[in-house]
Amino acid sequence: MKRTKIKEISENLFGNSIKVCGWVRTVRAQKNFSFIELVDGSTFHPLQIVADPSYELTIGSSIAAEGVLVESPGANQKWELKAEKITLIGACSAADYPLQKKRHTFEFARTIAHLRPRTNTQGAVTRVRHALAFASHQFLHDRGFLYIQTPIITSSDCEGAGEQFLVTTLNPKKPPLLSDGSLDFTKDFFQRPAFLTVSGQLEAECFACALSDVYTFGPTFRAEHSNTTRHLAEFWMLEPEMAFAGLSDDMELAEAYLKAVTGYLLNHCGDDLTFFEERIEKGLIERLNQIVTTPFVHLTYTTAVDILKRSKRSFEFEVEWGKDLQSEHERYLAEEYTKGPVILTDYPKEIKSFYMRDNEDGLTVAGMDILVPKIGEIAGGSQREERLDLLKEKMLAFGLDPANYWWYLQLRQYGTVPHAGFGVGFERLVMFATGLENIRDAIPFPRTPGHAEF
Repeated sequence: MKRTKIKEISENLFGNSIKVCGWVRTVRAQKNFSFIELVDGSTFHPLQIVADPSYELTIGSSIAAEGVLVESPGANQKWELKAEKITLIGACSAADYPLQKKRHTFEFARTIAHLRPRTNTQGAVTRVRHALAFASHQFLHDRGFLYIQTPIITSSDCEGAGEQFLVTTLNPKKPPLLSDGSLDFTKDFFQRPAFLTVSGQLEAECFACALSDVYTFGPTFRAEHSNTTRHLAEFWMLEPEMAFAGLSDDMELAEAYLKAVTGYLLNHCGDDLTFFEERIEKGLIERLNQIVTTPFVHLTYTTAVDILKRSKRSFEFEVEWGKDLQSEHERYLAEEYTKGPVILTDYPKEIKSFYMRDNEDGLTVAGMDILVPKIGEIAGGSQREERLDLLKEKMLAFGLDPANYWWYLQLRQYGTVPHAGFGVGFERLVMFATGLENIRDAIPFPRTPGHAEF
């Protein structure tokens, strides 16, 4: 008999014989029958199986159950399976199984990341994460964007911050050295320093300057020693890039994107969102609906600084024009001032990346950040500097060697066009959609300083 996923079960199957496979969540044995809760990950809700008490099953065991689907007399489920045959696929030692029937802390669950997907929370997170990824691809595909797979290993630093993971095959016990004692990278695999990428943006720009609208979606890496609830060493970024576009086009696309993927969640992940509403954050669904229905407020960085200074709020980090805004500042603006999503624009050029286009005032750049309640910055983007001479000047000002970016500069030399793009930190988007407080719970296997197990 072909397997039926629990998600596929409906009233239309009443009276039919079906076969389900999954893992035992709970077992309640009585004199004449046993109640088994079975989960298979396809949906938040388990399936209740009524079986003969002779089946000795333990929590965590994997089974296949065949029987007739009937309407359930119980108040907690619409249907149940009257089991005629149960096959034990994989036994589970009840004595030392880490996921006993009790609520486990998120901290404990991270220590058993290989079993963590079996918890209600991680199952729901995974389904939400999948839905957000699917909706992202669908949104961009429907607008004619092409999905570009940019390299994970690179020799350039998109952000110019220098916080990159070195990729090398040199022998750490006997590395080849130059006369000054530094590593001789000409003996390495790529014959030059190579790193894990911090962004696929620069490579995406190459394709945007030929195919117009493209995007990249993949893992990015930062060797930043930050043990916070907001930082990971490995995380995913969605990065659309558009040719013949400016900052206004960028903001319009980013707002439409966030509204679209949030709306998709609300329409397709109701059970999981209800769980997060009840267990993680009261008011979550209302907050998500606000993203869909509320126009994003627009403020300049300068106006935002004035608002923060006039708030008379005692912030941990000083508010001063020319300094980057911290999470506490961003959340104040989104949660208390605008009470909703807000787009900040025109940041001081010294605190933004080298590739952002200078504004006519010579002080700011055509960049933007989108701030949302609960998270702060959820997306950031800009119009890119398409003028060759100004881009070279900015590279030198940021301490970058233009010779290392010769190919990037040639995009401005051969048929340059105004172009723009933005990046969305995917795990922050998952946090926003679920109410989770720690980014380590928004990714299957978090990579942080001192943690690379699994």
